[in-house]
Amino acid sequence: MTTLDTGDISFLVVCTLLVFLMTPGLALFYGGMVRKRNVLSIMMQSYAAMGIVTVIWVLFGYSLAFGSDYGHIIGGLDWLGLKGVGLSPNPDYAPTIPHLLFFLFQLMFAIITPAVISGATAERMRFTAFVLFIIFWSTFVYIPLAHWVWGVGGWMRNLGVLDFAGGTVVEVASGVSGLVAAYVLGKRLKFGYEWNIPHHMPNVLFGGGLLWFGWFGFNSGGAMGANGVAVLALGTTQIAGAAGMIGWAMLEWLHRRQITVFGAVSGIISALVAITPAAGYVSTVSALLIGFVAGGICYLAVSILKAKLGYDDALDVFGIHGVGGTWGTIATGIFADLSLNPQGKNGWINGGGFEPVLIQLSAVIATYLFVGIMTFVILKGIAIITPLRASDEEQVNGLDLTQHREKAYPDFELSENVYI
Repeated sequence: MTTLDTGDISFLVVCTLLVFLMTPGLALFYGGMVRKRNVLSIMMQSYAAMGIVTVIWVLFGYSLAFGSDYGHIIGGLDWLGLKGVGLSPNPDYAPTIPHLLFFLFQLMFAIITPAVISGATAERMRFTAFVLFIIFWSTFVYIPLAHWVWGVGGWMRNLGVLDFAGGTVVEVASGVSGLVAAYVLGKRLKFGYEWNIPHHMPNVLFGGGLLWFGWFGFNSGGAMGANGVAVLALGTTQIAGAAGMIGWAMLEWLHRRQITVFGAVSGIISALVAITPAAGYVSTVSALLIGFVAGGICYLAVSILKAKLGYDDALDVFGIHGVGGTWGTIATGIFADLSLNPQGKNGWINGGGFEPVLIQLSAVIATYLFVGIMTFVILKGIAIITPLRASDEEQVNGLDLTQHREKAYPDFELSENVYI
């Protein structure tokens, strides 16, 4: 039965706007983390995703992700150009809100995912190459993966994979793609020799705060209505984020005898990533543990694993999104509680046996393989068309100037009491 519900509509409108806000928040977050000469370039990559992905999603992306299933791999072209996606509900996905609103909510996820990847190649990827990357990656990676996990008939959905708000589709996918891209592009010029610290910590904190704020819509909206599951997701999101900050800070103190502001906000984001697939399936106590562990393991990935493997993931996309998303997806199979959400299942600790964990693990492995291989192929293909990497001279002068002919912080000179 499909009947529009004004409460559910209002709730999903708010959630959609909150998720939209996350991308400008990510731009601020990343913009504060890079050096002064690359601020606009990294922020522009997030804004480019907002424009390019919206057009792709309207023309064919949404239809291929959520349309009629073909071989459990991809959707059809039923809704090409949003044909038939109007103000009536779609019973397969959200029976109480307009189909167009469901489209808009899903669009926001499709936008932020390639924007997250940009952090791995910050300060060295040419803008033209990144634009092509958004187009190809969204088309050949994100859209099929979204269908597998969320589309009716998708093979992961049929397998019983639990992914409430994007642990595999958004977090693991962006993290693994970021890792592959970091290896393909190589290290930044003078990486390891030049002091690489966030140039504007207030922007990092403000951007991180906007991400946490937007994450309430990101996770709660997965309930597709103003109901108890949405409230559960709201609670687990807050609790996990707080626990992640503490988990990161404690390990940082044990390892380095200091607690940094940058580390605290990184711990929050790590835990929010981890709770994303589990938000509507686990208890608040489980969320506390998931978030706390996420803060610790993501700290280890960023501070130890990255150095040992020698890759230059500039803004730690894999260490936070890849590792955090992996833990969160597996943890969903451990802690899921059917009594909290009838659309879920019981995880390992709630009597579901080890099968839910194996199903979640299979989703992680499949995502790693598919996303990793496809990202490598896409980047190598783009390299045939245009250089991926900014030249040494462009990196020295900064991507703001060399890619966009602008500066975030213009140099002012005082002449006759006038700034010129």
